[in-house]
Amino acid sequence: MNALENKTVAIIGAGSVGASTAYAVMIRGSARNVRLYDIDAARVEAEVLDLAHGSQFTGAGEVSGSDDLREIEGADVVVITAGAKQHPGQTRLDLAATNVRILRSLMPQLLKRAPNAIYLLVTNPCDVLTTAAQQISGLPAQRVFSTGTVLDTARLRWLLAQQAHVSRQSVHAQIIGEHGDTEFPLWSSASIGATPLVDWEVEGKRIFTPDRLNSIADQVRNAAYHVIKGKGATNYAIGLSAARIIEAILHNEQAVLPVSTVLRGFRGIDGVALSVPSVVSHRGAEPVLTTSLSEAETELLQRSASGLHEVQESLGL
Repeated sequence: MNALENKTVAIIGAGSVGASTAYAVMIRGSARNVRLYDIDAARVEAEVLDLAHGSQFTGAGEVSGSDDLREIEGADVVVITAGAKQHPGQTRLDLAATNVRILRSLMPQLLKRAPNAIYLLVTNPCDVLTTAAQQISGLPAQRVFSTGTVLDTARLRWLLAQQAHVSRQSVHAQIIGEHGDTEFPLWSSASIGATPLVDWEVEGKRIFTPDRLNSIADQVRNAAYHVIKGKGATNYAIGLSAARIIEAILHNEQAVLPVSTVLRGFRGIDGVALSVPSVVSHRGAEPVLTTSLSEAETELLQRSASGLHEVQESLGL
């Protein structure tokens, strides 16, 4: 039997991110069945019809949706995209209070209908909401996690590949920490193929100087703001990122991805959700405790945790 036979992904929220995630799951064949839920009945019906009309060209077996939460019953993975969206000039953490309130109401209802699911949060600020969801649900941390810096890492690799004149698949580099303003690249372990990033040459010259690396890191941190300013939201790339994570879960890939889970004792961090390289499988996401960080990178991660801890305290988490 195919590993994806009857596997179901339920997506909460039929806005631009939710619909893009559903579309990405369909065209990539990430899951057999796609279900979409939203409180806006007309919107979710329209999105489902639009997706279903093209389903013969994809690997999806069934596309359905409604404004009734019974739609998600028995889902293997529940993807949460519902919440207030980020506006131009607004940081992800500015969204925290509103979206935590939404989650407090929503999470118990989801658990009632999909008690055995893996829960993947996409809504921002995803790190704070991951902590909130794990506390509200009482589920093990490995079963409640967010997309974290998977998209930020893709942005980083795209930029590095462009400048190094190589394929994205040949770039090995990751962004970790908060999915936000305190995120940072793991330059100490970054490489292109087997060559340390800082030693990579183009036309006989090393191109990744400290100034250029700082510029690249800054571009990654501000990429979402740039997209939001131009079109109002980021949706395609995050939808694809979520689909990639869903595949790792449903295929039991044990893929190492920088998703965000509530950390317990990782580099002295406890009770805060941050992105670090994690093994993603049908069990959920489990941080790789042996991840190599330089002393400076460890300090940056702890600083990122400290900032999120302050936000969580202000929200009563």
